[in-house]
Amino acid sequence: MADSLPPAIIVHSLDHALAAAVAATAVNSPLVLRSAPGAGGSVGVGWFAALAEALAERHPALPMTLILDCADEAGTVLGAFRRGLKRVRFTGPPAVAAKLAAIAALQGAALDEDARPALDLLGHADPEAVCREWLAGHQR
Repeated sequence: MADSLPPAIIVHSLDHALAAAVAATAVNSPLVLRSAPGAGGSVGVGWFAALAEALAERHPALPMTLILDCADEAGTVLGAFRRGLKRVRFTGPPAVAAKLAAIAALQGAALDEDARPALDLLGHADPEAVCREWLAGHQR
């Protein structure tokens, strides 16, 4: 499935996410957004869920996949599933990942294992432009 979508764009704020959504709309591309590494534990599941809701409200027709990076925190992964998030990244032990994947499957969710390089928007002065370029370069 991951190969049918463009590689992820890593966002650090709502402004980043909105810029990426505008860019995806402009180039007629689906959008895969991923939080910064470990954001599930540092800024919280609630923040990312609110970001997802804001994007869905402002861009209801845009096909989006949002992925919360939970680092190696299994409890944060479970919290994300309880909050209704459908895709998370987990970098903990494989045995724990297998258990979390089984729980995810029961809830219609999944662990993200896309190993392709992602575009990190941190430090980009014009995130919309860099996202347009990124997405246009990965269209199939």
